Amino acid sequence: MRRLRLPRAQSPRQQGGPWFCFGRGRDRGLEFLDRSFGAAVRELEPPLRDVIARHDLRARKQLGQNFLLDLNLTARIARAAGDLSSCDVLEIGPGPGGLTRGLLAEGARHVLAIEKDARAIPALQEIADAYPGRLTIVQGDALQVDPLAQLTPPIRIAANLPYNIGTELLIRWLTPPAWPPFWQSLTLMFQKEVAQRIVAKPGGKAYGRLALLAQWRCDAQIVLTLPPQAFVPAPKVESAVVQLTALPAPRFPADPAVLSELTAAAFNQRRKMLRAALRGLHPDIE
Repeated sequence: MRRLRLPRAQSPRQQGGPWFCFGRGRDRGLEFLDRSFGAAVRELEPPLRDVIARHDLRARKQLGQNFLLDLNLTARIARAAGDLSSCDVLEIGPGPGGLTRGLLAEGARHVLAIEKDARAIPALQEIADAYPGRLTIVQGDALQVDPLAQLTPPIRIAANLPYNIGTELLIRWLTPPAWPPFWQSLTLMFQKEVAQRIVAKPGGKAYGRLALLAQWRCDAQIVLTLPPQAFVPAPKVESAVVQLTALPAPRFPADPAVLSELTAAAFNQRRKMLRAALRGLHPDIE
């Protein structure tokens, strides 16, 4: 008599579904479950292209807008910001809300989204309705809005910054009078050239004011590079996400206002001798 061979039962992991782990490997199992849940939530929400079309959210150059529509990429950026479950997150320039979705789906305790473009507010409100009590929307200019009244520490900042205000915001966040700052980390998207200037090492052509100010008080690294095709409209250059983690204390003592002014004078006129570049700050410099 021939013996029948029955197929071996597959574990949930082999079937591609969630699994539970106890003891060794438990943390990996829980991480898988968290990410699976976030992915499931993202699939239930409408595609960003549909949101943009429904609300007529064509990107405006004067607002420095380039929309990131791939929700897998926005989820990766949100994960790069670290464990958000016990943090409030400040987001600048959310636009139609791609990264906002990612931050909330990855478990952010609360997100404060500051958006200047009034056209985007209804699209963001739809996300707020899907995550009751976890998203606050403020319409206004991020250079003028004080976010601290609506945030509870610990705080992280994550944003696809509008390119026309990104550098100014970064310098503000890096040079408060007191340190540590109100934020624990910055996860920010810039043009790739700007990102490389932030993480540059002394002696290289890219090293300058941004690198000095960033690395004076933070650890800085590029965690993700994105091609132009990831955005609508597609920019002419690549973009990169920079992660800056605040140090407990600066690497050397300095007055932030003086250092900011000094580095601006020293690095903005690279062709001049340093003495000549700094003479504008004080005529007695020799």
